[in-house]
Amino acid sequence: MPVGALVHPDMKPAYEARAGAIVLHVFSAVVALALGSFQFREGLRTRHPRLHRAMGRLYLGVGVLVGGLSGLYLAAGAFGGPVARVGFAALALAWLYTGWMAYAAIRAGDVASHRAWMLRNFALTTAAVTLRIYLPVSMLAGIPFEVAYPAIAWLCWVPNLLAASLLTARQRRFREMMTAG
Repeated sequence: MPVGALVHPDMKPAYEARAGAIVLHVFSAVVALALGSFQFREGLRTRHPRLHRAMGRLYLGVGVLVGGLSGLYLAAGAFGGPVARVGFAALALAWLYTGWMAYAAIRAGDVASHRAWMLRNFALTTAAVTLRIYLPVSMLAGIPFEVAYPAIAWLCWVPNLLAASLLTARQRRFREMMTAG
């Protein structure tokens, strides 16, 4: 299927004008979703640390870096006006930032911080899935696409990031409780 074949008719011109960037973004996001799904398995990390590191490098280098940069480029022309453009740009920047922080933490030997940043980062990766859940739900709810899409540009990632941040805070409190007494 050609790029943009399944999108809302109002989005087609933007898709066609940026077809190469969209293909690059989709490819890198698929890499991130596929590899990231396995990175949280303790067995992989403990029994196959070299594989975990190699997959992590691909996840961050191909998935997040390429996906984030192409997402930032695509955000500039996103359908839905400034609200959607800023929402998608903020997602791309947050994805790149959390990926960088995760990488910097593991290079510094801070495994706990690395895990927390990776959880946040993967929560942002799953924004692609969340967006694809919200779109048909909004259509079924009868919300006009031009109203729903700018809101979804934020709703597809902000709740994911908040949930990941709450989970990392809870895990940190539990670790502190266990080491204190």
